[in-house]
Amino acid sequence: MARILVTGGAGFLGSHLCDRLLDDGHDVLCVDNFFTGSKRNIAHRLEHPYFELMRHDVTFPLYVEVDQIYNLACPASPVHYQHDPVQTTKTSVHGAINMLGLAKRLKARILQASTSEVYGDPEVHPQPEGYWGRVNPIGIRSCYDEGKRCAETLFFDYHRQHNLDIKVVRIFNTYGPRMHPNDGRVVSNFIVQALRGEDITIYGDGRQTRSFCYVDDLIEAFVRMMGTEAGFTGPINIGNPGEFTMIELAEKVLALVGGRSKLVFRPLPSDDPKQRQPDIALAKSVLDWQPKVALEDGLKETIAYFRRTLDGAAA
Repeated sequence: MARILVTGGAGFLGSHLCDRLLDDGHDVLCVDNFFTGSKRNIAHRLEHPYFELMRHDVTFPLYVEVDQIYNLACPASPVHYQHDPVQTTKTSVHGAINMLGLAKRLKARILQASTSEVYGDPEVHPQPEGYWGRVNPIGIRSCYDEGKRCAETLFFDYHRQHNLDIKVVRIFNTYGPRMHPNDGRVVSNFIVQALRGEDITIYGDGRQTRSFCYVDDLIEAFVRMMGTEAGFTGPINIGNPGEFTMIELAEKVLALVGGRSKLVFRPLPSDDPKQRQPDIALAKSVLDWQPKVALEDGLKETIAYFRRTLDGAAA
């Protein structure tokens, strides 16, 4: 049994990670300030003898005793991270400094949940870990993109300067139960609109592409990455290389939900990437990992979750 800290542990990914770590027999400290996380996501674990919940903002130092740290704290959808962009940057940068300082004091292994957004609007396709990216440093998405890039810089500087045991994963689009219904991400947007009988909003011409990784596959990769030998730091891409246009995704959602929703088109937001697909050769090689859940199967689970959520809200 390891004592494991999960920052952002009440969020979409964090709550699934807490579930997995508890199921694996670990002692879990879940830290969240509940800006985007929700107690509903971890309510079923509150009575677990090895689960502890702490309300805390990672932009302030944290003094606890743990063996491992998963640093997931940061709003991850444009709607949320653009709401308070200065705080978003602080969460990525100050949060990284505080968690790295804690890991240094404890001599603990620490994993950073980075993002495919470090690649920006890429000129290389698919994106390998060695690609440095094409990011606008002053755009409306920069608080998140550059905040995460700076966090990676800090992680590697702590590794080089203090010999800290770090792991860095770059997360590509992930979906599944416990996504926030109003987070502005394409999967949740399409599903919620379809379930409500509203038109499906597609930005741009709908030919831009994304890859979609089901949350269970992503969490498996997290755990495998944390278990790699000390010499391997990453960064490593975690995502599903299956590539779909926005129109294809909308059509899949509509086929599963049913109804008479139509596709409507709106202008593409600023700095929205045209293509996003991970090169996961490194994950296959080092982690012996690749996603197993097909998009249609994952969408069925996610639709069922949102159906329950929306029905509960209406009751």
